[in-house]
Amino acid sequence: MKMTFPANGSFDERQQYSLDNFKAGDSWRLFRIMSEFVDGFDTLSSIPRPAVSIFGSARTTSEDHFYKLAVRIAEDLALAGYAIITGGGPGIMQAANKGASAKNGISIGLNINLPYEQEPNPYANLPLDFKYFFVRKVMFIKYAMAFICMPGGFGTLDELFEALTLMQTKRIKGFPIILVGRDFWGGLVEWIKKTMLDQGNIDDDDMLIFSIMDEPEEIITYIKKTVVL
Repeated sequence: MKMTFPANGSFDERQQYSLDNFKAGDSWRLFRIMSEFVDGFDTLSSIPRPAVSIFGSARTTSEDHFYKLAVRIAEDLALAGYAIITGGGPGIMQAANKGASAKNGISIGLNINLPYEQEPNPYANLPLDFKYFFVRKVMFIKYAMAFICMPGGFGTLDELFEALTLMQTKRIKGFPIILVGRDFWGGLVEWIKKTMLDQGNIDDDDMLIFSIMDEPEEIITYIKKTVVL
């Protein structure tokens, strides 16, 4: 598949592949990675209340049902006293940051620097910038007490399955993972049951790590019950 870049030629493809670009003389790059960890830990460790991460597509428009749903969920969580963490970009991320900030909540945006598609949204009142996806994912998992996964693409699936794997392998303490939108997630969950579970690649207990919900009231009630302020 051919990739397209800005017409002015400002993007240098050689700078795109951060990991592939490591060389013997690039050990100094490790200090950049360390600095991202340090900045993230120092900033997010000071959050005074439990945080909920909300994931979803960067391509979701403001007219979309799930955009509006993400705004409402974030508003209700902020009013209940929870901080909101997103990936800091547009789409669902913007919706969640918008909802949190509208209710004077803590609205955290962990933006990733990409050559196209993602620009930081203006609703994060606690923004952080990352170059490396793996550092950013550590921040999501370490400082969130629950995951709310709205419909999204590969990035959303990556963040979801990272958390599922860490819980399954007991590398982190379990926390609520809510998949929002039965119509969107139902096919994937059915495939997990009929293929992965039936073939013995996962256990019955693994299916209990996550839940599917549609209604914001159900989501908020579940978060309040399982994530104590």
